[in-house]
Amino acid sequence: MTTALILFAHGARDPEWANPMRRVQAAIRQRMTTVPVELAFLEFMTPTLPERAVELIEAGADKIVVMPMFVARGGHLKKETPEMMETLRAKYPQVEFSLGNAIGEHELVVQAMATAALEVAGL
Repeated sequence: MTTALILFAHGARDPEWANPMRRVQAAIRQRMTTVPVELAFLEFMTPTLPERAVELIEAGADKIVVMPMFVARGGHLKKETPEMMETLRAKYPQVEFSLGNAIGEHELVVQAMATAALEVAGL
């Protein structure tokens, strides 16, 4: 099975907004050189999640893990993203799709944000 990872971010009108996502992508690629790791965006930027998924499927992926690069699980992750995932599953039944939780809800990330906040505050 060929697994691919999509880092799924909100997107913004300012192209520089995606730079931290590109840094995460690069860090993962350094650790997992055999796993395709790509970015996709909900709005304002391209490619979209469906566009990126199709690219990866055409390249041979038969398992796609979508990691939401959101601080918390709001409306986009509760409604729009599951709908996109269901559409992809229906269109590509031969591909296994999985959706992670919002990255910001993982304890490791919560603790990293707390550490960074304290460091910036000089505490």
